[in-house]
Amino acid sequence: MRPVAIAVVTWNSADVLPGLVASLPAGAGDVPYELVVVDNASSDDTVAVARRLCPEATVLQTGRNAGYAAGVNAAIAATPDAPAVLVLNPDVRLSPGCLPALLAALEQPHTGIAVPRLSDGDGELIHSMRRSPTLLRAYADAVLGATVAGRWPALGEVVSTPQPYDADARPDWAEGSTQLVSRACLDACGPWDESYFLYSEETEFHLRAGRHGFGVQYVAGAGAVHLEGGSGTSPRLWALLTANRLRLFSSLFSRPSTALYWVALMLRESTRALRGDAIARAAVRTLTRPALLRAPRGPEWLDRYDATVRSATPNPVLPAGDAPAGATGP
Repeated sequence: MRPVAIAVVTWNSADVLPGLVASLPAGAGDVPYELVVVDNASSDDTVAVARRLCPEATVLQTGRNAGYAAGVNAAIAATPDAPAVLVLNPDVRLSPGCLPALLAALEQPHTGIAVPRLSDGDGELIHSMRRSPTLLRAYADAVLGATVAGRWPALGEVVSTPQPYDADARPDWAEGSTQLVSRACLDACGPWDESYFLYSEETEFHLRAGRHGFGVQYVAGAGAVHLEGGSGTSPRLWALLTANRLRLFSSLFSRPSTALYWVALMLRESTRALRGDAIARAAVRTLTRPALLRAPRGPEWLDRYDATVRSATPNPVLPAGDAPAGATGP
């Protein structure tokens, strides 16, 4: 059997990478693999740590903060003979036997992507399965909240009840920290869309794969821990996430529908902003500034967001430039 490629995209990940590397032998089981670490110009010693921990790994340096999708594409291009590519954030820890279970799931008809059951660092279930975005789901999220709306498939994008995670399932897409993608799926769908930079890139790829007949398979018997990052606490990252959600929806639906989706996002974020939520205020700031919504995604987008904060606030204190562990950031 040809080795499966394990692709890890890093940005200042020296502190979390050792835990991932330590979990790989048990997580891969009897499946041979080759590790590819793609580093997006880390300013810490991520590259040195990667080379020290796994001297047999391929370490690619992009030389710039290229974004998560660009890192994934670089790893895929470097492993053209791999039958599948396991895409991981470096703040993931594979549970024993995870890779064999995911690989077996790819044998199911019309399956191109396999994802495991995820838990956080405290052992709590992560609601990682998702449904396609719709206007109804956007407005239900705004009025009821994602957790409540997710109890009903027609209303919620997030599968937010625990019972569906106890059995294998076919979500429209899934949280992208841990995903095994078949070579057939990659060949049929083409590269990940690098223009998203960070957030919604996995959504776009999973939905595109579904349109090509390569669905997502959730594997309840495969497990991984995702320590998770900062999008839920960093205003600037939440602003980018919100902008990319709108952009993704606009790529799938008409302009009138996109305008209504924008209203739903504004309703959701403004009601939370009125309650003093800092990350919601950041989202509102982005949604009300066409220049931010139209701007290319990348580290420059975050710089432009910071400039917007400075121009709108006397003597502002900008949020720290944190990024999701194992992804990429400013």
